Amino acid sequence: MAVLPIRIWGDPVLHAPASPVDEITDEIRTLVQDMYETMDAAPGVGLAAPQVGVGLRLYTYSYEDDEGRPWRGEIVNPALWMVPTTPGDPDEDAESEGCLSFPGERFPLRRSDRVIVTGTDVRGTPVRIEVDGWRARIMQHEFDHLDGIIYVDRLSDSDWKTAQKISKKRGWGRPGVSWTPGIDDLDA
Repeated sequence: MAVLPIRIWGDPVLHAPASPVDEITDEIRTLVQDMYETMDAAPGVGLAAPQVGVGLRLYTYSYEDDEGRPWRGEIVNPALWMVPTTPGDPDEDAESEGCLSFPGERFPLRRSDRVIVTGTDVRGTPVRIEVDGWRARIMQHEFDHLDGIIYVDRLSDSDWKTAQKISKKRGWGRPGVSWTPGIDDLDA
């Protein structure tokens, strides 16, 4: 297993729809294991294949439930259904999220509170997940990556402008910028 470089906002693979996985091969299984290793090293709660430069429709996730039990898996070729999002401004404390492809920042973003995701795991076993709260947020966030959307693309105008300033200051927003968890110091 290997920790992979994570692409940063502006890399073209992050802004293009990913392609379906046609066949689950040993290469795909190795990619998923490397994605778990990378997600854990970051640390993150989800990682989509485009974030490591692979334009395929799959992602990993890892989160503990309210009782501290692990909730971990992968979804290949997911489909997502969600309840309508409640109108209004997001709560900055309860609804802020971050992204490994826009590292070190968090912004408030309103998301649906309940989703259903279907697909398969890397063994080809059908997966159906019905979740709410933060787990629903994770599913939506990672699914967005598969459609070429990063959460900063969904921010309010003022937060989007702040994100653009951060991106410019850090030299992001262009192809080829990445960081490797456990190797690169993002605070430097």
